[in-house]
Amino acid sequence: MPEIKLPEVELNIYTPKDPVEVPIVENRICTKESSPNFVRHVIFDISGTDLEGHVRVGQSIGILPPGKNEKGRDYKLRLYSVASPTKGEDGESHLISTTVKRTIEEFDNNELYLGVCSNYLADLQPGDKVKMTGPSGRRFLLPENANDFNYVFFATGTGIAPYRGMIKELLDNGFDNEIVLIFGCAYRTDLLYSDYFEPLDEKHDNFHYLPHISREDRRPDGTKKYVQTCLWDEAELLDPLMEQENTLMYICGLKGMESGIYRTLAKKGFSQYLDVREPASGKTPEEWDERDLKRYVKPSARTFVEVY
Repeated sequence: MPEIKLPEVELNIYTPKDPVEVPIVENRICTKESSPNFVRHVIFDISGTDLEGHVRVGQSIGILPPGKNEKGRDYKLRLYSVASPTKGEDGESHLISTTVKRTIEEFDNNELYLGVCSNYLADLQPGDKVKMTGPSGRRFLLPENANDFNYVFFATGTGIAPYRGMIKELLDNGFDNEIVLIFGCAYRTDLLYSDYFEPLDEKHDNFHYLPHISREDRRPDGTKKYVQTCLWDEAELLDPLMEQENTLMYICGLKGMESGIYRTLAKKGFSQYLDVREPASGKTPEEWDERDLKRYVKPSARTFVEVY
């Protein structure tokens, strides 16, 4: 297997105590059609700051929302994955982007919780300014020798953000190995950036876009389609790819999604993507409980995980 050479990256050029103020240049919906979820693609202009040219795809930027919480303290920093390639949005080094979903939750007492930072960002208009920190993240990156590998990307929700930048970066650089993007969501209306990924799938024989829609599509046995079931459903494509020594796997999205993927990898015999320790190693994947999955079933060096 080729050596995985992760790049050296700069971290925390700007901190919560010393953020930089940058303007919004675009804020648009990134679902394909009307959706009950509000997810937006937000582009920032970082020209004239030390972030320009120093944010790598796979890293995150931080946003400091204005105001104070009920205890009178400043609202906390929130991190957002960069959705643009290292060269910047559309090749413009002074532009970087992210993906923001409005957090709107209803509690049992009929009260609504509105996520402070997500709703703040989603409301902003071009010209409005935000306080930004970062970059952060040193592992969820493409290797320096990126062309030596194949990639299997798993995403749910806004976890698709870094893959938008990564896939664009790979294909723009003439990448000719295999890329698979597996994206899971509940409804067809929740597909993010499908207007970007669908044409790429048609244009590039080595890029495979595999959306799995859990509450609409059913598998032949009647069970729901989740990201992990793709390993069974698309076995003809994925099995040979997963067996290759130069394939890397990335998982990004809601915390807990990795558990189903880990179990399925183990069931299919793809143990090279996992580091399974005692006592979990003495059990079958069906016997793994939450404690096993939290403490004893870990990603191997070939698996990169960013969940929240």
